[in-house]
Amino acid sequence: MSVYTTLSLKEVQDFAAPYGLEVIDLIPIQGGIQNTNYFMVCADNSQFVLTLFENMDEQGAAELVPVLEHLGQQGLPVPVPLKCHGKSIQTLKDKPAQIAPRMSGKHPMPSTVEQVEQIALAQAKLHMALQNFPLHRNEARDHRYWRNVARQIKPTLNVADTALLNNLLGLYEVLTAMYSNRPKGLIHSDLFRDNTLFEANQLKGILDFYEMNRDELLFDIAITMNDFCTEYPDVHLNEAKATAYLHAYDSIRPMTEDEKSCLELYLAMAAGRFWMMRLQVAQINATEGRTGDDILQKNPLEMRNMLIERLKFVTA
Repeated sequence: MSVYTTLSLKEVQDFAAPYGLEVIDLIPIQGGIQNTNYFMVCADNSQFVLTLFENMDEQGAAELVPVLEHLGQQGLPVPVPLKCHGKSIQTLKDKPAQIAPRMSGKHPMPSTVEQVEQIALAQAKLHMALQNFPLHRNEARDHRYWRNVARQIKPTLNVADTALLNNLLGLYEVLTAMYSNRPKGLIHSDLFRDNTLFEANQLKGILDFYEMNRDELLFDIAITMNDFCTEYPDVHLNEAKATAYLHAYDSIRPMTEDEKSCLELYLAMAAGRFWMMRLQVAQINATEGRTGDDILQKNPLEMRNMLIERLKFVTA
């Protein structure tokens, strides 16, 4: 949620007026890496989030609206976009745009054990709620996609990092062949702490579904455990939090024995995926000349170091 497209207050006021919103202030949001986001403050003190989709067309941006509506109906705390003239996606500065309610709370930095339990319960409920949901995304960022990203990034890596990546992918090939009962479904794919909001230990919001795709549920679990159960710059997994997460998740959707056998590998794979993603984003930002205080670029070394730590516990 960086700011790639600069908007004036007048532009946003004109855009928001058909929604019946009187915008009096505009605040750029720093955080995330895909889209442009602003907080909109209205005359009645209500607040909303304006999102410009930087890399999607209108159809792609609209794909997730039914998902959010469905999750909201299931009682999950998600920001369901507003509709204007019957549509959730409009156009602003020649880009798809939407307005959604601003949800209350703060990112859990650091997380508590109770917050870890709350996100585990919500993630399991999300997996169950979307089990048979008919969503097909035009751009599938599943395992095949990330293997392609790795192939693109590999020529830019030094010898040590190339060996690290090859080791990870080799272990993946071996272990996933041994343990094949790993269910798939729609997953969030980016459920980090900075995509959640809490008031004390109560989960108030799950944000940023733009990476949602059909993939292994275990990847979603690993992504969230890695972040919620780790305190950067220390990359060790907090065992108490990890245990709390697994017990809470299992109470809603019991993991298969094969998933449990592959968990350590997938914690490493999740770190490897985001290492590759952060390297890719850094390359894109450099190529397109994206710089400045409003551009967030997360450190790839955090995920590289986490990958090395997680691999210590993986045996083929």
